[in-house]
Amino acid sequence: QVQLVESGGGLVQPGGSLRLSCVPSRSIFRFNAMGWYRQAPGKQRELVAVMISSGSTNYADSVKGRFTISRDNAKNTVFLQMNSLKPEDTAVYYCKGQGAYELLGHDYWGQGTQVTVSS
Repeated sequence: QVQLVESGGGLVQPGGSLRLSCVPSRSIFRFNAMGWYRQAPGKQRELVAVMISSGSTNYADSVKGRFTISRDNAKNTVFLQMNSLKPEDTAVYYCKGQGAYELLGHDYWGQGTQVTVSS
């Protein structure tokens, strides 16, 4: 069973920063891509940022210039650094891994971590 465990969410004031972490139970190199998604109340889950195995990244327009996805290979961890947070960034944030090799064809999700941006 492959698990992804997120952490780092919380309550932050507008303009503040948070860093989310995602640790998969398999090596991050067993995934073709790892990304962050979010779902606000009453809205569909949306892509926030994704990093493919080569290291290339892609971001939603709404977070470009504010959020950064990165990985630490030694720690087997994917991060989402969120700066200049806005109330509209409030959502549950999910980590997703798109499987490769023996995991090919499977997508794996974490349990989610709540991010609330409010004064």
